[in-house]
Amino acid sequence: MSLTSDPLTAASEAVADLLDATPSPRRRGTLLIVDDEEGPRQSLRVIFKDDYDLLMAEDGPTAIELIQKNEIDVAVLDIRMAGMSGIEVLERLKYVNPNIEAIMMTAFETTDTIRQALRLRACDYINKPFDIATIRAAVGQAMQRRTLESEIHSSAEKVQELLSELQNQRIEEQIAKTRGDIYASIIHDINGPLTVISGFVQVLNQRLSRASRVDLEDLEFIKDRLRIIARQVGNCIEISRRYLGFLRRQSDESAPNVSVNQLLRDLDQLVRVHPSLLENEFVITPLAEDAAVKINGTDLIQILLNLTVNAFQCAPLPHSIYISGELMRLPLDLTRFKDGEQDRLLNIESLDNTVPLVKFSVRDNGPGILPEVLPKIFQPYFTTKGPRQGTGLGLNIVQRLIKEANGALHVHTQLGSGTTFTVYLPGQR
Repeated sequence: MSLTSDPLTAASEAVADLLDATPSPRRRGTLLIVDDEEGPRQSLRVIFKDDYDLLMAEDGPTAIELIQKNEIDVAVLDIRMAGMSGIEVLERLKYVNPNIEAIMMTAFETTDTIRQALRLRACDYINKPFDIATIRAAVGQAMQRRTLESEIHSSAEKVQELLSELQNQRIEEQIAKTRGDIYASIIHDINGPLTVISGFVQVLNQRLSRASRVDLEDLEFIKDRLRIIARQVGNCIEISRRYLGFLRRQSDESAPNVSVNQLLRDLDQLVRVHPSLLENEFVITPLAEDAAVKINGTDLIQILLNLTVNAFQCAPLPHSIYISGELMRLPLDLTRFKDGEQDRLLNIESLDNTVPLVKFSVRDNGPGILPEVLPKIFQPYFTTKGPRQGTGLGLNIVQRLIKEANGALHVHTQLGSGTTFTVYLPGQR
């Protein structure tokens, strides 16, 4: 599915596929007959052998074994049996498969047995000796209910799959949009050196066009300007190579070894022109000792950018946002993290806790996150902002990208003091 396709069109097509799909051939229902008397078992076999797939059990343990190994739709149970009673068997059958339909039979009807059968959700209760029309009607109705429930369940699963697909598509589209914004910024970064190059080339052309010969002063002037041009050309090549590598999403083994501090400098340039910056204070503190992380560079910028923009938008009044990095030489001590009203730790199950790790913190001094809101902030489309201030996907994207990189994310918040998002990522060894 294309990332640029219209989600409404995709939804319509998927719904059409769901509605137009040729239904698979309906299988014959499976009927389990449980009776410790040979006569009733064989009578029921003769009645239903042409209509359903039959399984026969002469006692409770055999019936339980059959339902554990087979997909059974309806069970016909005799209540009075030696060993396990029909009520006990029904209870075990419902434990193995709560959706099975059950019809109880007995020659000794009592209020207590009826009450027990109803409590265990038996769908019908038939007295012995039964007539063929009555037992046929009871089993037929039970089979219809079972088939209908199965079809409803199957349709619900298909609808859920469709909704999940649409949700994932929208998230992927948002990731692609943000990535496009990042690359637009990179093009802007390259445009700066190209402007410098263009300007100096024009100056050299003008100077050389006016001179009939090149003297020592002109030669020094030309050499100086050419050194500047060469340096700017090198900047363009470095930027383009770095981000072309990210765009191709090369593997860890072949990806360019880009420093974290370089990415933080790129992030700084991106944030300085971001519309959410406004009058907020923004400070980036690089790693004291530079390092590289095992993540696509653009994904890392997108993670930090989403967290930064989220911090900008946490309060209407100007406030401060600080980003810092740290190289960790010891594994993360997971025992010190406790989820609660102020803390959440995500992606522990996928964390590569092998050193070195690189830790990134995005901290704000805003209002903090309410305890009832904190568990919801990573859910898709959840937002506390207005309808035009966000999609509610930013933090969900952050979590996904961190999980893909085998990292973890910790959130600590305090009402009135602010929030810190801390990202832990495996470093290059």
